[in-house]
Amino acid sequence: MQNVRFIGGNLSACQVPVRSAITYLHGDVKCCRIDMDIKLVDPKMDELCRGIRALSLRCQNLTHPKTPSPFPSSTLPSFSLSLSFSHTVTRLIAVLLFASLFKEPYSKSSCCLEMDKVSPDCPYPGCFFCVMKEGNPSKRRASILKFFRELPSQDDDGQVLPISGLWNTAMAHPNDPEFIELGIFECMAALIWKGLKNRRWLSHDQNIYIPYYAAHIIGSYTMNMEEFAESAVHAGVISPLVELLRGRLTWVEQRVAVRALGHLATYTNTFPAVASHGEILELSIQLAISSLEIVYTHFYQYADRRLRYHCDLLTRGMGGVEMESRKAEEWASQLQCWSLQLINCFAFKPEFIPTICKPEFLVKLPGMWGGLVNENSPAGIGLLRTICHHKLGRGPVASCPGIIEALCNIARSSDDWQCMAIDCLLWLIQDPSTCHKVIDKAVPTLVDLAEITNLGDHKRLGDTIVKVLQECLQSQGTGRNTISNHAKELIEELLNSKQRLKWEKNMPKEDLHIKQAAALVVKLEGNSLFSSGNIAGAASKYSEALSLCPMRSKKERVVLYSNRAQCYLLLQQPMAAISDATRAVCLHTPLNRHAKSLWRRAQAYDMLGLAKESLLDAILFINECSQTNDPDLSLRQNKVPDYAERLVKKQMRAAWLFREAAIKHGGVHGEGDAGDIYGQESDGSEWETASESDMGNDGRVEMVDDDDDDSEWNDEDGRKDKFDKTTLKDMKHGYDVHHAEDES
Repeated sequence: MQNVRFIGGNLSACQVPVRSAITYLHGDVKCCRIDMDIKLVDPKMDELCRGIRALSLRCQNLTHPKTPSPFPSSTLPSFSLSLSFSHTVTRLIAVLLFASLFKEPYSKSSCCLEMDKVSPDCPYPGCFFCVMKEGNPSKRRASILKFFRELPSQDDDGQVLPISGLWNTAMAHPNDPEFIELGIFECMAALIWKGLKNRRWLSHDQNIYIPYYAAHIIGSYTMNMEEFAESAVHAGVISPLVELLRGRLTWVEQRVAVRALGHLATYTNTFPAVASHGEILELSIQLAISSLEIVYTHFYQYADRRLRYHCDLLTRGMGGVEMESRKAEEWASQLQCWSLQLINCFAFKPEFIPTICKPEFLVKLPGMWGGLVNENSPAGIGLLRTICHHKLGRGPVASCPGIIEALCNIARSSDDWQCMAIDCLLWLIQDPSTCHKVIDKAVPTLVDLAEITNLGDHKRLGDTIVKVLQECLQSQGTGRNTISNHAKELIEELLNSKQRLKWEKNMPKEDLHIKQAAALVVKLEGNSLFSSGNIAGAASKYSEALSLCPMRSKKERVVLYSNRAQCYLLLQQPMAAISDATRAVCLHTPLNRHAKSLWRRAQAYDMLGLAKESLLDAILFINECSQTNDPDLSLRQNKVPDYAERLVKKQMRAAWLFREAAIKHGGVHGEGDAGDIYGQESDGSEWETASESDMGNDGRVEMVDDDDDDSEWNDEDGRKDKFDKTTLKDMKHGYDVHHAEDES
């Protein structure tokens, strides 16, 4: 009598429903009893082999008279098991589970497993898993080649199992040439075509997964190796990928299609083949514009209408509605960013610039930033940088005032890609045909950034900015450029400050100490005026102190600029506050790490309604203050002030990737999508004004900085950076740090 029991164990806890228990196909097996405890250590299953190691098996109570425990040899009789699970990857895990136990897996219309070595009676001698176990290299290659050739023409059940196995292998070993040489690209292209042309086959069994896996496999194998990309092009993968890009199936397949095409367009030898399909660029532009709305309306908006296979692909079958929603936001961001990456490949070629530089598309680029879920992509600002690198592209960009304003805001923010915005502004100013269009808006921003030392790969960036502005001022006399008086004054003030620095290098230290002491006295007068409520008078005193303070006294100048920024906030002058706060964070060592200036700039951007810039500064402010060494704060249980937490929540709602789509389509959110954070609804808390946000627990306005140890005039350039660069990678879905209140 058959006696096999399958114990689900942690599978049910991981929300992987099992449609049916294991069923015997061969009724003559009467010899063994197997109990299995399955524990899923890594639900994500990033690699095929990891899935095998993650399964813990216990086999016991074997009753066959000829077989001791555990399984010693091929003396056990063979039998077959049919597995039926609701999720493809779970089925594959089960296949690997039994394969690791019984040594020989077979898969075709069902999962056929034998407990002994390969039997001549195997009903599926050509199945993929049997082929992969072949010990003879020549036979193995011949069998794999045959498998790839025959798979697209077969209509058996269970085809998704070997395809999902190949998908895992492609992600784990994208540089392995074995399958490339044996025709995997031809096979994947044929499977995509089959899914596009034969909807009956596509809807049968779990074949709906196959086009997604096939396109993903193509993208993985062409990610790093140009020769693989050339093989893919020769195999004819572009045409079926273009059909997926058109949206012939769903947005999920569009995502992997644009990823694969982006990889193919990256290489010099394969780009012409991609570009020969003229519709790819137009489709990518439309997809970049509409991707967020597509994902919102087709998946995110109504949880009860989501396609089951979409949910399975997003979460590997191991997550609820909230996890599906979070992954959908991540995938929507990737869909948009990968579309921009593909467009960027075209933007390197001048002949495609006119198609890309349409005003209705350009004006949207600064807002395509990838969100906090996709911080690794430069997204829209990266494409703008490529466009501005071309003379043909700078004209259309300079003709859009909104883009210039956005570039200035990104350049004066905590965005990881601020250096790209600075590059754009410098190139636009250096071009005589665009300088007059952007000079008045760009100069104030660049002057604020002129004391940056190094930023990313840019060495001595501040010196480069000064040089470009000086050349711009000198070219005014040639008639090529027209500079407003305000911009001219700012440039001259910057050049004078650089001259001051040169003079101070030759001054005796005693004279520098005198200047430092005079600046300190004036600063204290400003602090006193601030405490008495004379905010305008305090700002004037801080300006006077800045004129006295030696240029090399960077720490003291950071405090003065930050204090004056606070005054401008209270005077409701957000642009002036942004300017001073930016100068403070640029002077600070390390760069962009002065907590109080970050907070003040976050408030100023909030006053202007610039949610993304405010959010990035507020997050870094919280992160910086969490690292404080102030002993007075070490006993605080909650180091994150309420006002900072409320600002972050407010800006996360305002900068939410799906916000525009939600507003356009009624703001209906799926159940469990964290609507209290990302939805349009208010959190019920009243947001403070800039003046209120610095109020202490007793209701008094906190004082501006008054740190006596800032009076050291030694050059801070040589100080060792004690902190690692903070990026947004630690802040994907909010923040998980503690933060100390502003010190006074």
